[in-house]
Amino acid sequence: MTARSGRVRQARITDLAALGELSRLSHGAANETRSLGLPVASSPISVFSLFALPLGAFRPHDQIYVFEDARRLSGLARVERDASRDEWTIVELDAIGAADAGEVRYRLVSHLLRDGAKRAVTRFHVACADVTDNVELFMQAGFIRYGQEMLLYRPPGERLPAPLGDEEVRALRIRSAVPLDALPLSRLYATVTPAPVVRLEAYRLTDWERQGGAWPVPRSSLAPLLRFADLEAFVQESADGGPDGSRLDACVQVGISRTEQPDYLRIVALPGADVGQLVRFALGDIAERTGGHRLNGFRGQRYDRGVIAPVRTYESPVERRLEEAGFESIATVTLLMKEQLVRVAEPVLVPAVR
Repeated sequence: MTARSGRVRQARITDLAALGELSRLSHGAANETRSLGLPVASSPISVFSLFALPLGAFRPHDQIYVFEDARRLSGLARVERDASRDEWTIVELDAIGAADAGEVRYRLVSHLLRDGAKRAVTRFHVACADVTDNVELFMQAGFIRYGQEMLLYRPPGERLPAPLGDEEVRALRIRSAVPLDALPLSRLYATVTPAPVVRLEAYRLTDWERQGGAWPVPRSSLAPLLRFADLEAFVQESADGGPDGSRLDACVQVGISRTEQPDYLRIVALPGADVGQLVRFALGDIAERTGGHRLNGFRGQRYDRGVIAPVRTYESPVERRLEEAGFESIATVTLLMKEQLVRVAEPVLVPAVR
């Protein structure tokens, strides 16, 4: 088989069994397979376990592309679409066959970019491990690398801390996020995040108003996990409130898994803010909402998948507070984006000429 003889097409319902097997094979340790490598294969969590493809989680506007040659599938690309922002996130990019895997994946990426342009997609996101030429592949396709994230994992089996009492929570100035927090959250994010990243991610106030549900703002490499979780956001108010009384020291997203995937924790905090107690609060909230364990409705057995937390490198030392709470680093992934919008200079008046 040569990649040049095959073709890229959209997946059909009849491909689902082959897609599941291809995804499983691609996330193995074999040298002839290629995937995004998120997290690393040596981790106790695999991509296949994190981003498995249950039919109920596939939305009508999501896209799956396959590479077919001689009626055999040797590559797949799975895209999740944020319809409200016209953004696509590449969740899977798999290929098998050592000789042609690189070309198969490049053709899949090129096809989905062309298809996305026809559908007025403004940005393409992807997170991947810097292995098997992943980063080089996307940069050849016009993506830019704009950050790195550390993935930290708190293994199952360790007892979660007990929930904080109401008085303790009030003393720490922690409360649920509300739509009126949109401007303070935007300011917090802009203070923590480098200006080029702020420009690229281009969040609007309306994005910050929609905290909770399954709204991945601020996004992370694990944003696709949130469709499998019940997400809730909390903020920690500053002691003095800042100049206008609305300043926030930190915010935390807590995602309770509805499947066998890990629960989710994401913290954004001002430089110098001590988030140790916020981590303690978030883990206590997970313990309260899950009872420390969940019931697997399929087998009637209890299971615990632990808690996973992404931290961008410029958000340090948040990872130190997580490590103190029992988390351990399992991977570092690269964040890439391709922007379809054309930025123009600010319009100005110029002299008229004949």
